[in-house]
Amino acid sequence: MTGHATSNAWSSLKGAAALAAPPLAEKRRTFDGRVLLGFFLPIAVAVLWELAVRFGLAQGRLVPPPSRIFTTLLALAETGELWTHVWATLWRVLVGFVLGAAGGIVLGGLSGSAETIRRLLDPTLQALRAIPSIAWVPLFILWLGIFEASKVALIAVGVFFPVYLGIAGAILSVDRKLVEVGQVFRLSRYKLAKRILLPAVLPEALISLRSGLGLGFMFVVAAEFMGASEGLGYLLVDGQQMGKPDQILAAIIAFALLGKLADSLLVFSTRPLVRWQDVVRERL
Repeated sequence: MTGHATSNAWSSLKGAAALAAPPLAEKRRTFDGRVLLGFFLPIAVAVLWELAVRFGLAQGRLVPPPSRIFTTLLALAETGELWTHVWATLWRVLVGFVLGAAGGIVLGGLSGSAETIRRLLDPTLQALRAIPSIAWVPLFILWLGIFEASKVALIAVGVFFPVYLGIAGAILSVDRKLVEVGQVFRLSRYKLAKRILLPAVLPEALISLRSGLGLGFMFVVAAEFMGASEGLGYLLVDGQQMGKPDQILAAIIAFALLGKLADSLLVFSTRPLVRWQDVVRERL
């Protein structure tokens, strides 16, 4: 009798799980639909502007139609100039991101875990965070010269502050009850950090890394204004000086695509770290 009841309960549980979780094929179709939905807005705007220019509703002189921008991108790609600028920008962002994120993680971790260090460091760092990025440019040129070191340093500064704030804030917002549970089970400091603090901090820490990466792409524009001869920022300046709005918009679109690709790679590479989360967005 007991075995029969257990079997019925197990069957009911499997049925409920099947109802709660859609089939794999259905989930895949839903995911694909959502990905395609993200392309709708930019494509719709591009098509509408192209039609407006072709039918004489707009001149398209200062804001060229997408066909002209695409032609400019294609010409830059065929000559190899585009890839040279893309690689220069990507290399600067990568190095600046690694340096800035490393500093933000270390100082954010120290500031969030030790009150004395936080009281010592945080006021100064918060004051430095309020300085506009462009204000660092003459100082970095004076200290590091006009070449790569000053550009990478400026990007690292832009990445550092959101990562620092995210890490320190994530540590300070850990639920006190979780720590108390670990202390009740007499976990060592290492096991407490590994089993409780690290999983609690990771989601917000990864968001801060994404914010830092986004600011890295913003700061690289200012960095490449500092006498650069390569990079998408240089392509922007060259287009402005030569009166080529199609080149300016081509560089902006290249920035957008490169930034989105870098963000997607960061999300994809860090997804296994938070796979244990059971959040609403995974079930919608």
